[in-house]
Amino acid sequence: MVWQSFEAAKAGTDAAKKSSVFARSCAAFLLILSAFAPLPAGAQSLKVMSFNVRLVIASDGANAWDKRRDLAVRTVADAAPDVIGTQELFKEQGDYLVAKLPHYAWIGIGRRGGDSDEHMGLFYRRDRLRILRSGNFWFSDTPEVPGSISWGNLYPRMVTWAEFRARGGQRFFVFNTHFPYRAEDEAVRRRCAEFLIAKIGEIAGNARVIVTGDFNTTPDSEAHAILTREFADAWSATKRRSGPDETFHNFTGNADRRIDWILSRGFTARSVRTVTDHDGGRYPSDHFPVLAELRAR
Repeated sequence: MVWQSFEAAKAGTDAAKKSSVFARSCAAFLLILSAFAPLPAGAQSLKVMSFNVRLVIASDGANAWDKRRDLAVRTVADAAPDVIGTQELFKEQGDYLVAKLPHYAWIGIGRRGGDSDEHMGLFYRRDRLRILRSGNFWFSDTPEVPGSISWGNLYPRMVTWAEFRARGGQRFFVFNTHFPYRAEDEAVRRRCAEFLIAKIGEIAGNARVIVTGDFNTTPDSEAHAILTREFADAWSATKRRSGPDETFHNFTGNADRRIDWILSRGFTARSVRTVTDHDGGRYPSDHFPVLAELRAR
């Protein structure tokens, strides 16, 4: 009887051990699965940057691209955005950034077509986002014609856009642009804003949309009023703001106008920051980048 009780007790102990090992194995397996399972649509936050990188031009002297390009790389790396809308970007600048930051890729076309001149380059994290489709259009009477100019524009003005799918499954569009800059262009900027809204409706329908850009006008302008009928300005949509309001500083560090905006529809702005990174008296651009954290609704 004593022997039988011992055997029974031993069997019970072994069974308990096996059950415990099995339970731990199941828990570990489920933990691994959860790490790879997609997040529910709308559960992820996106970090979005708008960044006028300042074109490549020798007359910038001490602020020429080759003297600030590594600071631009560090600025992007430290901010770690998921997607970046750039303006004034030349191909050599885009290629340099992704060579130094290989987890990013970029798309875009020169505003005159091909690879020459300025691009509205869209950068994105290749490990987090996938492009489903993309395209370009120009602010003109012939928007599908590369380099086309209308409405009194001095240079070709355009938009580069893409539809993305995030790792969690959510889809959204980004439209990136650069409005004309002269004081006398306010009526043209208003027309560009109206046209942009119309084209977004045509391309994206009612989907989630992010708009990044250097709009070359301030938030009290008609262009801003037109755009914010459809889209929320991240800077004014959240109280979690840091850095100066103004973004254009002409390489001085003392900005005087808020002309770089991140707008969105279908997202809630959780925070926004004007990025003032610099190295002594050197800045990555004559504009401060703007960085927003957006959560899909």
